[in-house]
Parts: sequence; C-alpha cells; structure tokens
Amino acid sequence: MTSPTIKILRMRALTTKLGISRSTIYDWLNPKSDRYDATFPKQRRLGRQSVGWLEAELDQWLLERESPNI
Repeated sequence: MTSPTIKILRMRALTTKLGISRSTIYDWLNPKSDRYDATFPKQRRLGRQSVGWLEAELDQWLLERESPNI
C-alpha cells in the first residue's frame, strides 16, 4: 500500500500551473482587492520567508471552477 504524495507548489510553479501572473494570485488572496476570491486555496507557511500551496487543493479548486452550477 502506498501513501498519497503531497506536493507543495511555490509561486513560480503556481503561476506556471495556472497560467496567470503573481499579481493576480495576490489579488485573489487579498480581501481588500476587487478581485478577491475567498474560494482560492490559502497559502501554507513553509518557513520564515517561504510559502507554498498544496497542489491537491489547487486541483480541487480548478475542478470546482469548471463545474457548471446546477
């Protein structure tokens, strides 16, 4: 039996995966921005000055965005 692999994406990998800019991601994370998205996965602190996002949460977020609201 194998355990699931947990992958953390740093900003460069995140922008590549989503095909968007860093500023868009920061807008989605900022509650004061007009482009704020409360459903966007929260960043995880990896160290004193580093953060990342769980790839599984990003994949789930993408799938939910694609789903038509019925």
